[in-house]
Amino acid sequence: MNIEIKEVLTKKDVKTFIDFAHELYKDDPLYVPELYMAQKEMFDTKKYPFYEYGKVKSYLAFANGKIVGRISAVDNPRYNEYHNCSVGFFGFYDSINNQDVANALLDKASSFAKANGHSQLIGPTNFTTNETAGLVVKGFEYSNQVMMTYNAPYYLDLMNSYGLEKEMDLYAYFIPTLEASEKSIRLSKVLAKRLEGQGISIRSVNTKDWKNEVARIKELYNAAWEKNWGFVPFTDKEFAHLAEGLKLLIDPDFAYIAEDNGKPVGFSVSLPNINEISINFKKGRLFPFNIIKLLLNKKKVKTVRIASTGVIESHRKKGIEAIFFAKNIQEARRRKLDGGEASWILESNQMMTTAAEKLNGKHYKTYRLFKKQIPD
Repeated sequence: MNIEIKEVLTKKDVKTFIDFAHELYKDDPLYVPELYMAQKEMFDTKKYPFYEYGKVKSYLAFANGKIVGRISAVDNPRYNEYHNCSVGFFGFYDSINNQDVANALLDKASSFAKANGHSQLIGPTNFTTNETAGLVVKGFEYSNQVMMTYNAPYYLDLMNSYGLEKEMDLYAYFIPTLEASEKSIRLSKVLAKRLEGQGISIRSVNTKDWKNEVARIKELYNAAWEKNWGFVPFTDKEFAHLAEGLKLLIDPDFAYIAEDNGKPVGFSVSLPNINEISINFKKGRLFPFNIIKLLLNKKKVKTVRIASTGVIESHRKKGIEAIFFAKNIQEARRRKLDGGEASWILESNQMMTTAAEKLNGKHYKTYRLFKKQIPD
């Protein structure tokens, strides 16, 4: 196969780059397209906050005039500074099931990393570890939930054959509403009363005070996750951009803040799984009519995604995380939802995996980050 690699340079190229995944999976009933508007914005160097410190080069692979793959090569100096390392990243990887295509694309990402002085390649991340990340290696029989990745099973063989090895696995647990452990829910009520006696309470996020709530959650996120694998603190603009995008999705009954005598010490945010709606949005387009469908039906979804939970170190092992999980289950039961996905959870985060398992959560998906040393 004669493969030609072209850099994405024009607005037309960006459209082609984004739409390739939709074309690749057009006959896959499980595939949910990412919203085009949100992805397009990620390639706008004047608007997307990542470009204030990072660099991206994206490429398309062609064979016989037909697009057969895509990839983004990413330079993230904040990650390297925070972790005192020298790695380049790749993301937005999609291709047909052909090793030559995969090799050509990954070679481009490796070359970009090497040109920026890096000795290792890690991915996939789109663009940072604070965004969608990981290759599905378990759970191919399920659709992707909101803000989670999707790929065909053959990608794993392509990665392995290129010489990429496991760096970290990210787990997803599904907690069925009706099968959730009653014992754990009863225990959470006991824990909540005990914590109240210590001045620790849990409340819903106040969307009417959105700006200040966002500031509180950002501070909590950066403090709670600072020692986690792959973590890099959000910049103010990055977190503000994320919060603005989630504003229409946030449901106060599924978003909580724990406070110790009024001081925020933990948070949990679950999102309605709008992918149940957008699975039918052709090529992820919202306009002109799909935006109306999304807004009218977001409260009719049957699952939620427990997207982010964090408790500052001084308040861990007090049961706050268990209460967050239990509150999600209780609200899901009230609304007669099918359940929720807790994702993603680092394989090394025993506290969170144990909490999910105690609620009868099923480890039903695994996402993987890969690494490879770049040859001299």
